[in-house]
Amino acid sequence: MVDTQHGPLAGFTVGVTAARRADELGALLQRRGAAVVQAPALRIVPLANDGELLSATKELIDEPPHIVIATTAIGFRGWVEAADGWGLGESLLARLAATELLARGPKAKGAIRAAGLTEEWSPSSDSMAEVLDRLLEQGVEGRRIAVQLHGEPLPGFVEALRAGGAQVVGVPVYRWLPPEDLGPLDRLLDLTLTRGVDALTFTSAPAAASLFSRAEERGQLTELLRALDRDVLAACVGPVTALPLQARGIKTVSPERFRLGPLVQLLCCELPARARALPIAGRRVEIRGHAVLVDGEVRPVPPAGMSLLRALAQQPGWVVSRADLLRALPGSGTDEHAVETAMTRLRTALGAPKLIQTVVKRGYRLALDPAADAKYADG
Repeated sequence: MVDTQHGPLAGFTVGVTAARRADELGALLQRRGAAVVQAPALRIVPLANDGELLSATKELIDEPPHIVIATTAIGFRGWVEAADGWGLGESLLARLAATELLARGPKAKGAIRAAGLTEEWSPSSDSMAEVLDRLLEQGVEGRRIAVQLHGEPLPGFVEALRAGGAQVVGVPVYRWLPPEDLGPLDRLLDLTLTRGVDALTFTSAPAAASLFSRAEERGQLTELLRALDRDVLAACVGPVTALPLQARGIKTVSPERFRLGPLVQLLCCELPARARALPIAGRRVEIRGHAVLVDGEVRPVPPAGMSLLRALAQQPGWVVSRADLLRALPGSGTDEHAVETAMTRLRTALGAPKLIQTVVKRGYRLALDPAADAKYADG
């Protein structure tokens, strides 16, 4: 069991939509205190028996390219293994050895070398944008370029090469498909709509597209877009991954270096900055996703208690009636006694009962410090 009581992400819940390296990303987030909900938005299907990959392989053997770009290690290895299965492995490797091989990053570089080949160049940023810049700077007019696709059409990359005069051959090594078990994805969607997660992470554009597609199938797309627009942070590993979200008007954040570590570090800055911090009863109270920091101490709070606390914090120091608090409770009924029960549990969870004052016959209010009380009253 990972201790989630400490770290910059303590009290926050982060959804992970990745299919590949999901465990690695989840572990990085948990080590920094986050609660993690994993729900692959897609699955990877190798195309070892796919006629499209066989056709592209034969075409490149018969008519060698000038440049071959390996975009992922798993994809490059899969291509060589599939060619071996067809009896074309030696011919493919011979062709690749005679071309200018570019690797998108260190893992693709490793796969190239494991196949007994040597890359001509690899960017330091693990970025297809840097690969594209290099190619266009050198000039691609009349050059035949093979691009190992990684489940998506690489928006803008192939088009830019063709606009520069290149002949581009796509090598589709595997495809993204919806997950076989949609249960985890549906649960993550429900959590997102109820603001049960504070951020969603995306490491591929198809994952974002798949999430939108599933939400549309369930009639929840409008609600999902509203949640991502207002309350749930969309964190993408890079700008290409962000495109499906930005196309729907969603603001995203991405690290400067397009890798998992920087993505997690970005969340460590972004999520605490979005949390509401108030001076209450001489304490510093920071309201996070599923917990509250009271003078820096993490206090887990049940969902009903968090709903009440957020309702009180919308107008700090102002009295909120029991009827309004009842409406804020998840699955609220008509019995205001439910508010009293949830309030008792909230005060116990906070470990500081004086943070919330009971105003007889009116409701409850946060015991905002006097100076802050004037500030929020003016606002």
